[in-house]
Amino acid sequence: MRRLLQLSNDTLFIYYLSSNFIYLILLITAIFRNNWHQHRLTGLRLERLKSSPFTPPISLIVPAHNEEKCIIDSVRSLLKLDYPALELVIVNDGSNDHTLSELQHEFQLRTASLLYIPQIASARVRALYRSAVEPRLLVVDKDSGGSKADAVNAGINAAGSPYLCVIDADSILEPDALLRIMAVVLSDPQKIVAAGGIVRILNGCEVSEGRLCRVRLPQRNLEIMQVIEYLRAFLIGREGWAYFNALPIISGAFGVFRTDLVRQIGGYRRHAIGEDFDLVVRMHRYLQEQRREYQINFVPDPTCWTEAPADLRSLARQRARWHKGLLDTLWPNRDTLARSRYGRLGCLILPYMWIFEFFAPVIELAGYSTILAAAILGVLGRQFLILFLLFGYAFATLISIGSVLLEEMTYRRYSSWREVARLLLFCLFEHFPYRQMTLLWRLQGIWQYLRGDLVWREMKRSGLSDTARASFQAHPGGR
Repeated sequence: MRRLLQLSNDTLFIYYLSSNFIYLILLITAIFRNNWHQHRLTGLRLERLKSSPFTPPISLIVPAHNEEKCIIDSVRSLLKLDYPALELVIVNDGSNDHTLSELQHEFQLRTASLLYIPQIASARVRALYRSAVEPRLLVVDKDSGGSKADAVNAGINAAGSPYLCVIDADSILEPDALLRIMAVVLSDPQKIVAAGGIVRILNGCEVSEGRLCRVRLPQRNLEIMQVIEYLRAFLIGREGWAYFNALPIISGAFGVFRTDLVRQIGGYRRHAIGEDFDLVVRMHRYLQEQRREYQINFVPDPTCWTEAPADLRSLARQRARWHKGLLDTLWPNRDTLARSRYGRLGCLILPYMWIFEFFAPVIELAGYSTILAAAILGVLGRQFLILFLLFGYAFATLISIGSVLLEEMTYRRYSSWREVARLLLFCLFEHFPYRQMTLLWRLQGIWQYLRGDLVWREMKRSGLSDTARASFQAHPGGR
């Protein structure tokens, strides 16, 4: 028994050490890439891209399910984006409120005689509408397919641009976000097939008529923890993986894709739980099978602001759903593991996601249990406990602190020193007890998936505009 506990503790120590070492490499890589990106920003001439007749059009696809409280502000905000060739496709996904009637009244929608080819499967499309006052606005009215993926597929069928961007109806894009992300895509349009921007927490910020007026840090502790998580995930995780051309996910809240490629792989998997992760993995798989050179990029300054869960119940549901989505993508692609044919997908991306993402809560729970048992039986030595705290807690905390400092040195969205100091202080509490809470929620997600519980549950949100919404259906949300 003692020998088994000792072996378990050593395994946990090696696991933590490996996980943190990987993130240390990603942090160093992210610092290098961010420094390079800052130099590149000085040479970007966004006004040239804006005025050039060769700038490719983008179809902005917005799935909307029961969004009557925010849809008008959202559409107005998106139509004001600083991009010269924009088509806005709103997909009314079987809303049973006044989402469609609000759009019809505000934008004078008229039935459009357009050819709709259902190249990608989705629930039945009832009608297409074109605005009489805003020719860039197209509304697709369809039966609900029960998922964001199904709604987006209908939007892709209706899209007429070589690039598409999917954004949630309750999120806010900064005015120059499309210009900034497309400037990178067009630096090598043959090779770069997709790119994601950064997603930041909207909670606490001042918003008026669907536009971000002032960036502020949230007041609630739970929301501040999520700010730190997002900074680490995007500024370190995705920035680092993009350097190795092994980006596993582009956030469903903000990403640009080549339309032809998305159609070639059959669009979004209609019943995927984590449709954003699933799409990018299928892109990697298809392009590896085709032996094509490609790049899926991350650009750290084009920004989408989205509202994060503000209560424990909603956050628990979100994290459980994310973990269900992780397994829902990993399992169908298990045949690619360790196969050279699938290159970076089979030999790097998916092995990492299996070991350090999916199995992480299981390994951690087992580790905590054996450490407690070893302490009770007197097997746990002082030296091991010190090393575990150093590498398991202190190292991970330093990574979080590094993400906050990287944000402060580069983009400085939180300009008040008090807000920065508060973020740094909360880094000390992220890995205890917040990490253990997310561990339980992720385990709950595994259990729900294994017993077939794939239902999207309602999450409370306050909404974007001054007239707050009480709640919204979870299926338009992204990560």
